[in-house]
Amino acid sequence: MKDYMVRATGFGGNVRVFAARTTHIVEEIRKRHDMWNTATAAMGRTLTATTMMGAMLKGDESLSVKIKGGGPIGQIIAEANAKGEARAYVTNPQVHFELNDKGKLDVRRAVGMDGFLYVTKDLGLREPYQGSVPIVSGEIGDDFTYYFVASEQTPSAVGVGVLVNPDDRSVLASGGFILQLLPGTTDDVVALIEERVSGLPQVSRMIGEGLTPEEIIEKIVDEPNIHERMDIIFTCTCSEEKVSKMLITLGKEEIQSMIDEQESAEIHCHFCNERYHYDKKQLEQILQSM
Repeated sequence: MKDYMVRATGFGGNVRVFAARTTHIVEEIRKRHDMWNTATAAMGRTLTATTMMGAMLKGDESLSVKIKGGGPIGQIIAEANAKGEARAYVTNPQVHFELNDKGKLDVRRAVGMDGFLYVTKDLGLREPYQGSVPIVSGEIGDDFTYYFVASEQTPSAVGVGVLVNPDDRSVLASGGFILQLLPGTTDDVVALIEERVSGLPQVSRMIGEGLTPEEIIEKIVDEPNIHERMDIIFTCTCSEEKVSKMLITLGKEEIQSMIDEQESAEIHCHFCNERYHYDKKQLEQILQSM
């Protein structure tokens, strides 16, 4: 089953819900970076929430999320746009710990608690929108929930989860949901939603058992109105053309130094893990074209 997300409303349009299955994209990123289990869970949870946030945008708008908590995983970076295209990486992909006291991957220990969650949105304006909140959990889902409440003043509930095979480190299931209360939501509806969300099984368990994003939404919202279904795909914006242009921006002196001292250059894309190698002849051609 392919990855996709669903956008829906319920309770007279006063509640909006996003739900996503991200198993394949998280597995692709895991393989590209040879990630270990706890790092995979942290990256997958962040990517899933970021991808659903991308569905809240329009047209060519995009956003990036950075979680920097001071833990051994370093930074978690995820990017997504309104078209379901997403990518992510972590500073240190080879991070893993024993299961925590709840029998779950110890994402909090990997992320750390001494830091912030940053969100930057490119909305096509002169300056991007930027918001940040302190990390309150390190479990990712709670941190995104706090971000929506504190930074965007939108009461929300965020659930994200990743199930990793302990034997071969492959991703068995990944997904999540974001529920948001809009103005006009009654206290009775709020109480009902709180009861249902608190009673939900783990998201990774629901995805692993084969529940679709629509079925997850139905566990929270009665007779939801489905507005959109969107495929989720891994997309990296790097290319040989962009890398060559980046080299040009370094200036003639820097490129000549590469030729004289190294006779080559290698540019590494953190997102897709591709490496672009330029030998002496190629660097000379770039230098001549400047």
